[in-house]
Amino acid sequence: MKIRIKFAKYGTLKFIGHLDVMRFFQKAIRRAGIDIKYSEGFSPHQIMSFAAPLGVGMESMGEYLDIEVNSITSVEDMKTALNETMVDGIDVLSVKILPDSSKNAMASVAAAAYTISYKEGNFPIDDIQQKLADFYAKESIVVTKKTKKSTMDMDLKPGIFELKMDKPLNIPSDIDSDGDKQITPVIYILVDASSSGNIKPSMVLDAFCAYCNVELEPYSCQITRLETYTRIIDAQGEEKLVPLEEAGHE
Repeated sequence: MKIRIKFAKYGTLKFIGHLDVMRFFQKAIRRAGIDIKYSEGFSPHQIMSFAAPLGVGMESMGEYLDIEVNSITSVEDMKTALNETMVDGIDVLSVKILPDSSKNAMASVAAAAYTISYKEGNFPIDDIQQKLADFYAKESIVVTKKTKKSTMDMDLKPGIFELKMDKPLNIPSDIDSDGDKQITPVIYILVDASSSGNIKPSMVLDAFCAYCNVELEPYSCQITRLETYTRIIDAQGEEKLVPLEEAGHE
């Protein structure tokens, strides 16, 4: 049986890399007593697949992990058992059963939504809402992408599905010490996150700052992934984006 787990990663845990998160879940699954399936062969390992590894320093409310199990009592029991083994900064948000024909989490990713906030309050960019609209209205947004072997020009515009100013959602780290919700405006961005496109929000932010002739200090912004999406064909035969968890059922 295929299971899809949605979890959040925030606070100090944002500095933990993907491999350590993977090892953490391997141990948490054993501690929770989940009857996970192991691969066959000389060195058996738990069968699991993460959707889109999160960069170090980024928070998320929409991370996904697929596992295979031999048996299960209920998805609610599994969610409770996992959360009892979690540490502060990682919360299991939902557990869903996947159809046998579904693709794994990594192969299913089509897009991801993010917010970008300035850690010290408002962005130091005058009339940012209008400038962001003008920037997004450009016919092309060409940046130079560096790889290990070469550099290449890349047009970001086709892979930016939405770009606007917005209010922050209910991210645990957005709650201040007095328990109040911070309301500092953030940049909301929905981008291509598929294996063929995979646009990083930091690339869009850098291009926007260059457009505004503004240079932000390193690490002055907090990037938070809100959701990870896949593409489906709805009842009307139209293609649309839905959260990865909607591929499963309870």
